[in-house]
Formats: sequence, structure tokens, C-alpha cells
Amino acid sequence: MADRILRLRELNRATLARQMLLWRETLLVPAAIERLVGLQAQLALPPYVGLWTRLRDFQREDLAGLIENRTVVKATLMRATLHLFTAEDYLRFRATLEPVLIGAAGAIARRRGGDFDTGKVLKAARRYIGEKPRTFAEISDMLTGLMPDQDVGAMHYTVRTHLPLVQVPISDGWSYPSKPEFTLAESWIGRPVPTEDNLRELVFRYLAAFGPASATDMQTWSGLPKLKETFEKLRPELRTYRDEGRRELFDLPDLSLPDEDTPAPVRFLPEFDNLLLSHNNRTRVIADEHRAKVYLPGLRVAATILVAGFVRGVWKIEKTRAAATLVIEPFDKLAKKDRAALIEEGEQLLRFVEAKAKSFEVRFAEQVG
Repeated sequence: MADRILRLRELNRATLARQMLLWRETLLVPAAIERLVGLQAQLALPPYVGLWTRLRDFQREDLAGLIENRTVVKATLMRATLHLFTAEDYLRFRATLEPVLIGAAGAIARRRGGDFDTGKVLKAARRYIGEKPRTFAEISDMLTGLMPDQDVGAMHYTVRTHLPLVQVPISDGWSYPSKPEFTLAESWIGRPVPTEDNLRELVFRYLAAFGPASATDMQTWSGLPKLKETFEKLRPELRTYRDEGRRELFDLPDLSLPDEDTPAPVRFLPEFDNLLLSHNNRTRVIADEHRAKVYLPGLRVAATILVAGFVRGVWKIEKTRAAATLVIEPFDKLAKKDRAALIEEGEQLLRFVEAKAKSFEVRFAEQVG
């Protein structure tokens, strides 16, 4: 029997449901982070906003306390980028994703002309970081003293990717400073990092969070290459669909799909949100003509608004000493009811992010294109 064709709105609603963006969930924070298979975390604030927009009655302390007690950790993993994970998931998937980290380090070393003794660098770095948490400025100074004729950038990136490291949090703000210290994951979590491969489980977890999706979609999300072979082996355990472009999509057999007419409320997504980085074909959430306004130079990803399930603009917060203003820049004309919903939701977001401000305003910037 031919695979069922999923229309764009069907695919959109399925993805939003998996991402907890059709309605706010009542999950505990660790369960929510595991459902998302981590939260993108290049900056400190976005994971907080990402959970606020997905969970009912989420408060800063709900995540900050878990980071402080080491239930949740911040580390480099998928695509060799920083994410928040539960400690359990970090231990579960670190070895599976290690080839991504090693491959990224090798590419940087080749690009920068690095030709150093990797074993010597890692041994020295492990000993140095094992003494006490270190910033990467301190690690770089140590490596420069160790091998003054080598490219320090390539060496410190090798340390960042080869050694299982986590960032050390602070007790205020959004839990992590702009210049954090790093420590060995095994010391912070209190357990060694396992070496077994859990690729099958990672595939299933990815599909539960981002499916239905193609093997290429998961490659984009994880950074792992050649996953088509893996999906082929798992085919008997999976269900298949096709999108309107006839691409094959895989899914878990026991997960239902919401109706394409399911209402999708307005939502504010933070910078680098997982929803915008976890598929090769991203038209399920953002039209191609809007990509350049969201995926910015320097690998930045703008904070965005969802209207009727799709990215329809970007947002930012402007602050003065006493006032906080959320500025929304739509990509096209918005209906009156959608503007009203964005104002209502946006004021709640402002009060969450800038709780100490004395006044709050949501305004729309001049519409473009």
C-alpha cells in the first residue's frame, strides 16, 4: 500500500504537538527537557523562554533549581553546539554523538592548520580542569604554554569536543554567565560517562520530538552522517509517510497525528529554538521567503513568533532603567485578532523575562516585505 501523503498543515500540526506548542503541557521540567531531547543553549536565556512557552505556569526557579542540584546540565553535543540536557540523557547519548564532536574538531584543526599531539593536549587539559573548574581563557593560556607553536584555537576546540565537559552554573540570573567555567562531566554528575552506543533509542527519541521526519532531517538535527542506513535497519519498527514533495518520512507507529485544522495559538520562540534547527526541510514551520530574516549571519537564529502555526515575524526586548518593551516585527500583515493575541501573550513573556521592570509595553515595529 502506498504511503499516506501528509499535507503541509498536517506536518506542521504534528510537529507543533510533539514540541508542546499547540497547548501548554503540565509536565515536570526534567520530563519536558527529555521529551525535547535537550534545549538549544548557546545563550543563557533561551532555554528558559523555550520552557515558558511550552509549559503551564513555568517559573524561573523550576529550571534554575534543577541546574543548581545537577539534575540538568549544559554541555556540547548535537551538531557540536551547546544544549541543556537532563544529566541522565547526557550520559545516555554522549557516546552516541561523540563522532559528531570528534568530526567537528577535526574539521576545525584542518581549517586552521593544526597539527599537534591530540593525546598530549587532552591529557594536560583533563589534569588541569580536574584540579578545579576553568574558563576557556584559562585553558587556552595553559595550552599556549604547553605548545606555543600550535594554533590555540584548534587545541581548545579539541578539548571542548573530545573531553566530556559541562558548564558550571551560577546562582542568579539565567544560571550561566557569559564567560563560564567548565568542569569534567563525570566529576559534576558523580558518575562515569558510559561508552555504549544508544543510536536506536536516539532515533526513536528524535522522532517522538520532531517527527514525522526523514533520515536527512535527523542528520541535520544531530550532526551524525549516513543515517539512511540506520533508518533502513529500523524500518520494520517504524511507520512511513510521504510529504507533498514525495520525501519519505518516518515516525513511531503508536503516535497519532492531530487534525490539520487543530487551532495553533500564537507563541513566542526564543533565539536558537529547537523547532527551527531540527529539520533539513524547514517549510513545515517557516516559509522559504522568510528564512533570511530568521537565520542570521554568524550562525545566529532570531527569536520568532508563531501565528497559526508558522513563523510570521521576529521579536526582541528593549530595556531602559525602569521600562521593558517587547518589539514585534511581523513579516507581513497580521489579522487584528492575532495582533491582540500577541500583545496579551507578549506582556506575559515580558513580565517573565523582566520581572523587575516597573512598566511593560508590547509594540509592533513597521511591517516589512
